[in-house]
Amino acid sequence: MENEVRRPANFIEEFVEEDLASGRFDHVHTRFPPEPNGYLHIGHAKALCVDFGIAQKYGGKCNLRFDDTNPTKEETAFVEGIQRDIEWLGYKWDKLYFASDFFDRLYEIARDMIRRGVAYVDDQTPEQMRANRGTLTKPGVNSPWRDRPVEENLDLFERMKNGEFEEGTRVLRAKIDMANPNVLLRDPTMYRINRHSHHRTGDKWCIYPMYDFQHPIQDAIEGISHSLCSLEYEIHRPLYDWFVRNANVTDHPPRQIEFARLNIERTVMSKRHLRRLVEEHVVSGWDDPRMPTLVAMRRRGYPAAAIHDFMGRVGVAKADSVVEGNLLDHCVREALADTASRAMAVINPLKVVLTNWPEDKVDTLTIENHPDHPEFGTRQVAFGRELYIEREDFMEEPVKKFFRLAPGREVRLKGAYIILCEDFVKDEAGNVTELRCTVDMDSRSGSEGANRKVKGTLHWVSAAEGVPCEYRLYEPILAEDDPEENAVTVDEDGNAVESEGKDFMDQLNPNSLTVARGFCEPWIAAHDAGATFQFLRMGYFCKDPDSTDALPVFNRTVPLKDSWAKEAKK
Repeated sequence: MENEVRRPANFIEEFVEEDLASGRFDHVHTRFPPEPNGYLHIGHAKALCVDFGIAQKYGGKCNLRFDDTNPTKEETAFVEGIQRDIEWLGYKWDKLYFASDFFDRLYEIARDMIRRGVAYVDDQTPEQMRANRGTLTKPGVNSPWRDRPVEENLDLFERMKNGEFEEGTRVLRAKIDMANPNVLLRDPTMYRINRHSHHRTGDKWCIYPMYDFQHPIQDAIEGISHSLCSLEYEIHRPLYDWFVRNANVTDHPPRQIEFARLNIERTVMSKRHLRRLVEEHVVSGWDDPRMPTLVAMRRRGYPAAAIHDFMGRVGVAKADSVVEGNLLDHCVREALADTASRAMAVINPLKVVLTNWPEDKVDTLTIENHPDHPEFGTRQVAFGRELYIEREDFMEEPVKKFFRLAPGREVRLKGAYIILCEDFVKDEAGNVTELRCTVDMDSRSGSEGANRKVKGTLHWVSAAEGVPCEYRLYEPILAEDDPEENAVTVDEDGNAVESEGKDFMDQLNPNSLTVARGFCEPWIAAHDAGATFQFLRMGYFCKDPDSTDALPVFNRTVPLKDSWAKEAKK
């Protein structure tokens, strides 16, 4: 590793440099260990940036390991999706591991711990174990099977592996201390019977290691120097260290360091809750653009650079906090500002007829694709007698400071002409259906007459050449935050478990998705799915895979209005 001068940016780096300086470790080796029971979300992205970022900064390595010890909800599709997400963020892992690769070795380690008298088979029911575990103020009660002979434990454990017993009838437990103030150290479960088929090993195993047993031991086997994890695992650290010591697999035990997980206002950050949204069809899938999953953000048009910028601004802290969602939107705008071509699209169309424009006349306008990047080129846009503007750009009785179109008022059409509203047409319900306007023929953009100033400039789409399309407009999926939503513990499988609080389904935002039909320029529709644009005055949009030749679909990535930037300047 290069002997360069480094300045720690956070407390994790301070610990790492302390360990390197003291000789506790002569290298840095981290790992990112997701369970493949869902897709990664923005909270996991923070862990990714920490795990891979620390390794990169100190010239070390970072493994990708799937902790696939619970076959009930794990799938190969999640494994593949997680790898795509990591690659999308630009990270490359050193070694790829699965916990299931080590099932045989973990089984032998457990047998060795039985032989040394630090593990035993317990015949208590789950209910009995819970009742005897004790509370924070009351010590637990030893199992009646705690002191059964070693040979009997070995025999029962093998028979558990061979499938002789039903689920819930026996477990293997570590023999630690049922009176320990840390409840997690009161003889935790190491193995349980689970008869679900595994996504990689099939039906070879019917017993599976618990997270608190498998995870630290595999860190030690892989030679991990720093086990970086979220704050809810802090209480698990003594158990982590105990299993590493008693597994006898390394002379250089990893150091566990905890950091605050990411919480974003009005954002569901629980994988259990996200799964429920999918399974109950509240959303169309894990990649529904309302979801905080990375695959959904990619579909919505978020660039990877925005995720990195956001994580850099949030930083790494020891205490939990809630981040404003507007900050993430700001980072997305910053990333797209220089990369997204400008274009014109009308989401809620109102027809305009230019009464003094000849019916068969078409003017071809040249419009730049990006005002700050001439290398983006230009495009040809047809201008004719009929066109569409946004319905909100017209008011029959304009309010103060409304500088758009109204009876007797002029506006400039972007890249085209100045028009004057002379009249309008209403339907039987009183809705305005058409504007009747005249064109100042001498006001073409780029001509001498274009110097005449008007207060408003509107985007538009030609009625003759505009392509019908669908727009999907998104808001946060939660209408409000549950103050208890961010209280987290961890179950024995290593899954984050939130406090119950209110049912988050009662807090869903009914306006999280609005679908509109409008028109766009033809050249926009011709792009492939994933192409991003700034639709003038409307926001950043991304072409969705649901698009067809007959109906392109665009997801609004973020609106143009940046409330976070305004607040930051105050």
